[in-house]
Amino acid sequence: MELSARTDKGIVRKENQDSCYIYSQDEDCALMLVCDGMGGHRAGNVASSLTATVFAGEVKEGLLNAKVTGAVCSLMKGALRAANSAVYKLSLTEPDCRGMGTTMVSAVVMDKDATVMNVGDSRAYHVSAGAIRQVTRDHSVVEDMVRRGDITREQSRTHPSKNLITRAVGTVPELEADFFSVALREGDALILCSDGLSNEVTEEEILAAQMECAAAGDVAERLLDLALQRGAPDNVTVAVLRR
Repeated sequence: MELSARTDKGIVRKENQDSCYIYSQDEDCALMLVCDGMGGHRAGNVASSLTATVFAGEVKEGLLNAKVTGAVCSLMKGALRAANSAVYKLSLTEPDCRGMGTTMVSAVVMDKDATVMNVGDSRAYHVSAGAIRQVTRDHSVVEDMVRRGDITREQSRTHPSKNLITRAVGTVPELEADFFSVALREGDALILCSDGLSNEVTEEEILAAQMECAAAGDVAERLLDLALQRGAPDNVTVAVLRR
């Protein structure tokens, strides 16, 4: 198993409010996550970094104590509760942090099985057998419009409301995430990213990067470079796991 991640503030933004984390306990166990913060001043950065720190700490403790066997979702749900509570409480007590929150997409990989969790519009993609599919479903205004048939998938890419999310870590006292199971075969890749990447790079280009690059780090580097070449109006983060 091979892990790599890249993050950049992009061309337009003055600071990077994305956070990412990758961790490999052994060749058969890994954790990866990407957060995209929102809020005024530095609040977005606070929300994303605090979420990543608390969530990763909770999950790593569970992995080290072998609590995860048969209960990956429960472990991730508990870690999300802890992270959400930490961000929400800080938003209530610190004036500069009021209204802050963050998206989050995470995956815990155990041998050939990945459990993916998301809140907001940061995404997970699965590349297998020369094909790519989006694993997660965005919690966003435009995604709801696509599901209702109000707009097409292509129209959603340029819709003026494309950056409005309907769910975020730290904005409410109780939060639910969506969970997905992914079976990973030899040669497969799991790719997590913030919308700073998915808004600029197509699925076909993500697939090509995985198929053509020799290592996970090369995949992450190529995708980041593509987003930067297109002006990168937002922070860009990508994490790659290859079996």
